[in-house]
Amino acid sequence: MRKIVLATAMAGTALTLTACGDTSDVPSDVETMEPVEQVETYPDAVDVVANASTASAEELVAVEGVSQELADAIVAGQPYADVIALNTVLLANGTEEEAATVLENVFVPVNLNTATAEQIALIPGMTDRMVGEFLEYQPYENMDEFDREIGKYVDEDEVARLRRYVTL
Repeated sequence: MRKIVLATAMAGTALTLTACGDTSDVPSDVETMEPVEQVETYPDAVDVVANASTASAEELVAVEGVSQELADAIVAGQPYADVIALNTVLLANGTEEEAATVLENVFVPVNLNTATAEQIALIPGMTDRMVGEFLEYQPYENMDEFDREIGKYVDEDEVARLRRYVTL
């Protein structure tokens, strides 16, 4: 049965492509369009979180809230043992609010299986309740388990956002 359905679908696709590809009835005075080169797209910069342990000063300066001086201080501390060490550098160079803004886009991934409450709490947007949920499910076997368990408390978009800050 699957073969029949597949054959039917392929035949329908072939007919559609043939019908769309036939240009014999196009008047000769109509310009034809040249094929457009496929351009690879990248996620918005907002979707990317720079790893503070590996990012260059040039990459860090491109992040909102990161001055050249702060970028130099972050690079000087590389590699970071954890996000707490990064936060210490940020607080030494600015206010708590400024540090929180930078942590949204510059972070040291938190290992879900070894993370402390203090490390998890530094994930942007984390609440005390969610810190408890992260800790409750330790150890995580894989990221699918993380998605499933944390997905009980937040929607898919929030799980995807949180994944940017964690690792196994």
